[in-house]
Amino acid sequence: MNKRLITSQLMRNFETQLRVDEKSDLTVEKYLRDIRQFATYADGREVDKPRLLEYKAILEKKCAITSANSKIAAINSFLRFAGWQELCLRQFRVQKKIYCPEEKEISKAEYLRLVETAKRRGNERLELLLQTICGTGIRVSEVKHITAEAVICGEAVVHCKGKTRVVIIVRALQKRLLKYCRARGIKSGSVFVTSSGRPLNRTNIWREMKSLCKEAGVAAGKVFPHNLRHLFARVFYGIEKDIVKLADVLGHSSINTTRIYVMTTGAEHRRKMESMRLIL
Repeated sequence: MNKRLITSQLMRNFETQLRVDEKSDLTVEKYLRDIRQFATYADGREVDKPRLLEYKAILEKKCAITSANSKIAAINSFLRFAGWQELCLRQFRVQKKIYCPEEKEISKAEYLRLVETAKRRGNERLELLLQTICGTGIRVSEVKHITAEAVICGEAVVHCKGKTRVVIIVRALQKRLLKYCRARGIKSGSVFVTSSGRPLNRTNIWREMKSLCKEAGVAAGKVFPHNLRHLFARVFYGIEKDIVKLADVLGHSSINTTRIYVMTTGAEHRRKMESMRLIL
């Protein structure tokens, strides 16, 4: 009987399968990183259930439960690919949160302060970038789809995670972006580009946003592109109260993912409970 070992060839084959399954580059990188971490722990020893359970116990001690479950999901995917599905681990049970920590979610007022700070600095690209992400709900990886052509027609066609959806560019934002493109001679391709003409990437955007924190008086832990997407979701849901439509707008396959986006903060949840006035 062949030993169950994590070999370089098996890893390469797994990566190939992930790409055949059209997983995103970030997902592929994440899965491979998680498998390599387990392989380092295994240290050339055979993969068996006791070893996997030992590793699961380490994850429970060292990682947040959600992170541990994410790593277990990657490991299970690899085990099934290798034909070792009987070794798959159960994920940790997690009680669903009914509200999000207030210190992690950016408020509309804080977002507006970031925009005003970028404007004060004369950084129009960053000012418009913040408004584009927050005003459309796109992922940071999808910013490249905001092209001159998309701005002209008022909507961008976004391809992500094997799905295609249309992202609406509202008129006020469209007007600002058209003016920005004319001033910079951008007639085609991505609107948000570096000085060398390449589309801004996640690292560029992250760094520029973080540079605003101190002056805007917003905690750095709240300032990253995905939080603007969360803010868009909360504001949209507050108006529409339609989680199915919001899931479509955000490009989610599961409404359970969308529910995470529309959680209120603990303080807001407390205010709602206080307003019930059920205590004499």
